[in-house]
Amino acid sequence: MKPGHHHHTEDCRAVSEVLSRVGDKWTVLVVQYLGSGPMRFSELKRTIGGISQKMLTTTLRGLERDGFVTRTVFPTIPPRVDYQLTELGQELLTPVTALGEWARMNILRIREARERFDETVV
Repeated sequence: MKPGHHHHTEDCRAVSEVLSRVGDKWTVLVVQYLGSGPMRFSELKRTIGGISQKMLTTTLRGLERDGFVTRTVFPTIPPRVDYQLTELGQELLTPVTALGEWARMNILRIREARERFDETVV
């Protein structure tokens, strides 16, 4: 470890724990879309291309468990379920949006770097 870079094990665990939730690709997209307001499950699924129903359910449950999202059930037939960011989720929106924007702006550079790397690896 470099001088001046003292990491406490508990701090590293906390960072790792939080990043395991917010660092996956589906969480980033769900949080970004919910940033514009409450959405129904079917709306989210339709908006997020390529996500399975099971993965969206798992992602939303994890976000709800961690306090980033609330789930509201309306007693209609069929039942209507809305998902919305909590205050904590709104705070998460800023870094998640920045990460998403950074990824979109740099995907070509990353793909080019991968191609260069893959050409040199036999």
